[in-house]
Amino acid sequence: MNCVSIAGIGAFALITTVPFVSQIPGVASFWQSGSAVAQNIKTQGQIQLRLEAEKQVVSKDQQGKQSQKWEPLKGQVMVRPGDILRYTLIGENKSDRQLKNLTLNQPIPQGMLYVLKSANITNNAQITYSIDGGRSFVENPTIKVTLPNGKVETKPAPASIYTHIRLLVPSVAAKTIVKATYQTQVR
Repeated sequence: MNCVSIAGIGAFALITTVPFVSQIPGVASFWQSGSAVAQNIKTQGQIQLRLEAEKQVVSKDQQGKQSQKWEPLKGQVMVRPGDILRYTLIGENKSDRQLKNLTLNQPIPQGMLYVLKSANITNNAQITYSIDGGRSFVENPTIKVTLPNGKVETKPAPASIYTHIRLLVPSVAAKTIVKATYQTQVR
């Protein structure tokens, strides 16, 4: 049976873009410290980012009723094909200033499928998706499909080709938190 090591996926590079900053001057290794800090030197605006992962565990009680819970993934964890993982991206504005136009890009790790319609975010943000490796983002990705009769139709993109999620947060008030979640399934 194939197993995927969460630590071995490695493609969990959290890419953070603050549009008014041409580059992010300092990002701590968030896999070792549990957080990253993006800082705008000009205004000293600062947002601390954290990515947490949980595995869905489904169990049955004595009456056969099914229930689910989420268990945090820590250290070297093995997951199996079909397992559902939930990621929580937490951004905390630690500064005394409002941050505007925060953009957070999160790749869907290799070996995982995005669970359609599973993304949620606070702060009235816009969620867009990429199916081309992060080159372009749209709210509802589509593909062109040629039918047996030769006619070409536009259809919703399947979950198997989603490559990134982008969260566009118009503003983050001083000393507040933005929280987003999404799910993936191990292939």
